[in-house]
Amino acid sequence: MKGLVIKNTGSWYTVRTVDGRNIESKIKGNFRLKEIRSTNPVSVGDRVTIDINQEGTAFITHIEDRKNYIIRRASNLSKQSHVIAANLDQAMLIVTVNYPITTTIFIDRFLATAEAYQVPVKLIFNKIDRYHGDDKAYLDVLIKLYTTIGYPCSTLCARDGRGLDELRAELKDKITLLSGHSGVGKSTIINKLIPDVNLRTGDISEYHNKGMHTTTFSEMIELPEGGYIIDTPGIKGFGTIEMEDAEVSHYFPEIFRFSEDCRFNNCTHRQEPGCAVLKAVDKHYISESRYKSYLSILQDREENKYREEY
Repeated sequence: MKGLVIKNTGSWYTVRTVDGRNIESKIKGNFRLKEIRSTNPVSVGDRVTIDINQEGTAFITHIEDRKNYIIRRASNLSKQSHVIAANLDQAMLIVTVNYPITTTIFIDRFLATAEAYQVPVKLIFNKIDRYHGDDKAYLDVLIKLYTTIGYPCSTLCARDGRGLDELRAELKDKITLLSGHSGVGKSTIINKLIPDVNLRTGDISEYHNKGMHTTTFSEMIELPEGGYIIDTPGIKGFGTIEMEDAEVSHYFPEIFRFSEDCRFNNCTHRQEPGCAVLKAVDKHYISESRYKSYLSILQDREENKYREEY
């Protein structure tokens, strides 16, 4: 029987079948995705075939080809990947300028991965009620930067509901991944959109200015207006994977545009003569923060690791 994976607790997968049942399912020990070394062979959003047994549970026997997915390097296994979600209509990255801080390197790594796997992304800047002075000025700079590159941006205050109606309209009838650091307000947003779901929310560590995990597994939640939100545990670091050096610039749209004028076809945009990208960075046509993010991904590949602060 065919179905959709709507929940992943690590050892069990909840599969919603075509006739509307939720079946608790497992995978066999030797089940592996073709050519993907992953810590989770099956992901929320996967369309699968299951074999139901007499006890009412099942084994997943087949995964349909994915149209796209968001993937990152597994935290403790540098050569393996972790598929966050699959078969998405869009992803929304929840960003907080402060409380906690979301770095541009983290944002850019997420965006580059989404570009690599053809997942449209919108940036949602939450907690706007808390930003004043320098924080507010920085928020404006970030929105201008990413809007100019071509990424839609919007602001939100999940606490008092500002921006919630616009968000609700954009989620209707779509499968959307909500992602971001712990503490950026994903659970609060989902509780506002779907009052009956009652997700647990957590406080920010004032000492470290970082969020603490409240979501412990990935789950696809149905929206009252139609569509699904995929809620995932907060991401601390975003290590990129499956990117060749020559491809990385392709996933930064503004860098890719300028790279067409480089003297050498295999230019890495670091120190080569006649590099149009370096010239564009020098003239501020490409932001220094985006260029730094590009270099950080290349450095990860050379060192075969990633650093958690990203």
